[in-house]
Amino acid sequence: MKVLLAATSYPRSEQDWQGIFIRRMCDALARNPAVQLRVWAPEGPLHPRARSALSASDSRFLGALSEAGGMAHLLRSRPVLAALRALELLTRMRRALRREEPQTDVLHLNWLQCALATGGTRLPMLVTVLGTDLSLLGKPWMRVLLRRALRGHRAVICPNAQWMVPVLQSALGGLASEIRYVPFGLDPHWYAVKRNPASTPREWITVLRVTDRKIGKLFEWTRDVDPQKHRFHLFGPLQEALQIPPWIEYHGATTPEELASRWYPEASGMISLSEHDEGRPQVLLEAMAAGVPVVCSRIPAHVDLLQSLETGSLVSSREEFLSVLECAEEQNLLAIRGRARVMAAFGTWDDCAARYARIYEDLVAQRSAACGS
Repeated sequence: MKVLLAATSYPRSEQDWQGIFIRRMCDALARNPAVQLRVWAPEGPLHPRARSALSASDSRFLGALSEAGGMAHLLRSRPVLAALRALELLTRMRRALRREEPQTDVLHLNWLQCALATGGTRLPMLVTVLGTDLSLLGKPWMRVLLRRALRGHRAVICPNAQWMVPVLQSALGGLASEIRYVPFGLDPHWYAVKRNPASTPREWITVLRVTDRKIGKLFEWTRDVDPQKHRFHLFGPLQEALQIPPWIEYHGATTPEELASRWYPEASGMISLSEHDEGRPQVLLEAMAAGVPVVCSRIPAHVDLLQSLETGSLVSSREEFLSVLECAEEQNLLAIRGRARVMAAFGTWDDCAARYARIYEDLVAQRSAACGS
């Protein structure tokens, strides 16, 4: 099957973590023998079996967008410029889809708003959905535009978390062939991490894009915690002008390899007190796959993930949070259970690619049947 995958983020180098899960997805799809993959995304390292679908002009535009921090960052920091860039992005993507249509069986679009660029093509498509996509669905004009873009298409909408399915059914039901939950996979090396957590002080890590809503109550709730008992480490690119307090050790951006080899073996737990519009945070799945206990705020994405796996700790107050920090034995038992359940429920990126390939096959078969009739 000839698949054209489009995304607005992709790592520009081996060290870049912006859109790294898109690279993992592309690598796994390229390894699948049933798929011939072309990629329209910011230029970066591609699997040898994948091919770029970028024009030189598109490559320059997407590269500049990545240098600016990506569309999500522009929306937060410079909304007027973001609107102009979004219009140009959709125009360029629409031209690319039309150009590539003759040699394409299925479109794979990341994310929901990319479906706005499909005017003029009737290729069947799979559309992945994240939590940020759902925040856009809260805007009436976005629902109108998406319903217009999807009308007449054979499309399977694929959120990466189950809690998003009823929201999408309410907003888009009747316009897509199906709304099907398809979880992302994980790199095998997470499951292979050998744990030997430090006892005193206990080391707690947080990995995210450093913004106010992503940080949530982290700075507030860790204030005045005894540094002889607990130390807090923060990893990720600083994307807003936040003052990081002295009781948080900020390490800047990191790599999956550094987390797996240096930090996850010794960490007492992963903390995410995000108040952001999360879908299903991949970093939490990676931590659980590595056997690291997780402590999370009660936002829908965290509640859905931890309750469905019956693992991890959800906290709503500083008192609950501080209590969890002291429960080492209970946390470790939850982590052992979480590792096994993550493997069973999500598997690897190759498992995810196989899930997508089955949907491609369904879409191609439906198109062939329609053409035959």
